[in-house]
Amino acid sequence: MADYLVIVESPAKAKTIEKYLGKKYKVKASMGHLRDLPKSQMGVDTENNYEPRYITIRGKGSILKELKQAAKKVKKVYLAADPDREGEAIAWHLANSLNLDLEDDLRVVFNEITRDAVKESFKHPRKLDMDLVNAQQARRVLDRLVGYNISPVLWKKVKKGLSAGRVQSIALKLIIDREHEVNKFVPEEYWTIDGQFIKGKKQFQANFYGLNGKKKELKDSDDVKEIVDQIKSKDFVVDKVTKKERKRNPAAPFTTSSLQQEAARKLNFKTRKTMMIAQQLYEGIAIGRSGTVGLITYMRTDSTRISDTAIEAAKTFIGETYGEEYLRTEARKDKKQKGAQEAHEAVRPSRLDKSPTEIKKYLSRDQFRLYKLIWERFIASQMAPAVLDTMRVDLSNNNVNFRANGSKIKFNGFMKVYVEGSDDGTDEKENILPDMKEGETVKSVTVDPRQHFTQPPPRYTEARLVKTLEEIGIGRPSTYAPTLDTIQRRNYVTLDNKRFMPTELGEIVYGLIAEYFPEIIDVTFTATMEDKLDAVEHGKMEWIRVIDEFYQPFEKEIQKAEAEMEKIVIEDEPAGIDCELCGKPMVIKMGRYGKFMACSGFPDCRNTKAIVKEIGVMCPKCKEGQVIERKSKKNRIFYGCDRYPACEYVSWDRPIERPCPKCNEHTLVVKKLKKGNQITCTSCDYKEQEQQ
Repeated sequence: MADYLVIVESPAKAKTIEKYLGKKYKVKASMGHLRDLPKSQMGVDTENNYEPRYITIRGKGSILKELKQAAKKVKKVYLAADPDREGEAIAWHLANSLNLDLEDDLRVVFNEITRDAVKESFKHPRKLDMDLVNAQQARRVLDRLVGYNISPVLWKKVKKGLSAGRVQSIALKLIIDREHEVNKFVPEEYWTIDGQFIKGKKQFQANFYGLNGKKKELKDSDDVKEIVDQIKSKDFVVDKVTKKERKRNPAAPFTTSSLQQEAARKLNFKTRKTMMIAQQLYEGIAIGRSGTVGLITYMRTDSTRISDTAIEAAKTFIGETYGEEYLRTEARKDKKQKGAQEAHEAVRPSRLDKSPTEIKKYLSRDQFRLYKLIWERFIASQMAPAVLDTMRVDLSNNNVNFRANGSKIKFNGFMKVYVEGSDDGTDEKENILPDMKEGETVKSVTVDPRQHFTQPPPRYTEARLVKTLEEIGIGRPSTYAPTLDTIQRRNYVTLDNKRFMPTELGEIVYGLIAEYFPEIIDVTFTATMEDKLDAVEHGKMEWIRVIDEFYQPFEKEIQKAEAEMEKIVIEDEPAGIDCELCGKPMVIKMGRYGKFMACSGFPDCRNTKAIVKEIGVMCPKCKEGQVIERKSKKNRIFYGCDRYPACEYVSWDRPIERPCPKCNEHTLVVKKLKKGNQITCTSCDYKEQEQQ
């Protein structure tokens, strides 16, 4: 019989911890929250200090009963939920449900699930931190007051199933504002002149810089002609050679936000997928004879702090693996995120003796890729800076100036392990220039004027949106993934080529919120609210006061919206075809999962059809049907025959309407690759690069 009961959130976490604690401890899982506000009503008493009415979540009654029975059989109960606001709230709800003494030291926390960390945490149990609980409670009540007041208004005035929330409304605002910028953008013409030069046998590129040593912009073809006419020969004089040594420091170890961004850039993971896999790595993976092992520290954090123990372990690993010259000699000085919880650590590997390569066979493909990313980022963050030799060369011909920039890696340092990705997909590359001296002459091979047009600001990717929300102080580590998921599920936005675009419904909802609830989409107001919640967490503000200051004016806005907001009818769009069942015109309707076709004779005729997009290619399998664009359950585009199920042709790659030049079969498809798309034949080994 166990002497102590430990309650965590998940079975995986329970299994890992129980192995470390021994026979005196029984570890059980609560399966997340056991109590919450009711779904069918607001559950907040606005007349009585915003008292929340918590109920046992439907389906969790049997779990609660089991935990109560287990608690009666032990000397003491420990609550070991995750080390953040939500984890503290789960522990508080458990303590209340199990009638535990709130003055008892029953709370244990650890940032990593390793034997040493878990055992050490049980030597220092503490009381529940009510400031943390109240901060989470305030967030939950605040979001409930917003959602359960605005959403019914939207249901009445627009359509059922809509919702509005603090963070999701700001995310929607950013996406819509960016779309308006793109639509209003007027391209401006500009020109560049790219030159190819030769010194000895080595060619290099230099670009037009200016005239008489002063930078000049080329706005049109007349400017370009004037410059080209001024160049009198192929001989250019080397006016100045500037050589410098530059250090490049490694990126900081991951926070939740930077992990989501980098996983999107390098692994093409959505934020929700990143967090789901990170949770698995944190809670524990079965690693052969080692049993279940927690592989990373807690993944919801806005801190880049690393424990002294982990730093020393990293130094030992780097010195033994790469050599002493790769060791960092100065302590990192990372900029602290506003409101960051410095009690937490960055996301890092919890065990350096479990390298990604060694345990790859125990991990799924996606687990391995994310673990490798976290591992390499952490190791690189503790390595020496890279050293680059840079070279700038200024050339001239009849007072026309060209400039060449080159760099060479002198010492790769942290770059031997990992280099941070970028939002535009470009990485720093070596560009080695030939050795040149001032006064020498080099010859031009080509001088190539090129016309360009300025581009609109890029639409948001998931990574860029998370980064922007973090920069403006909206939301916290745990909120980004559900926020992005919600605005997509509500069909307020869609992803086109991995970039967010607002839907008509999203524009309507945003317009109403902006008109009647301006504070909800006010960035400064929402960021200030986050600061107030942080103040509650640190015991500097009372949560009831924070809620009351928001709700008093908000309640008046709700009353005004209910009285003045006009009902909006989203007109059905004609589909251009008639219903094959009753002959009435089909119309395009907006549903929960996007647009679809339905009979205008509803409810007498309930015929519906998916909207299909023909790509102008005959099915290469049956030679009768047309290939149409479809979407999988995960919203991924694929191609299939419109005669399905009679013809089961399907392809992730887009077919094209021409025969293969090698085997003459109509089985050419376009494969999307990172470095340009490729046309391949599915019947033979023919390949070619697609012309852009």
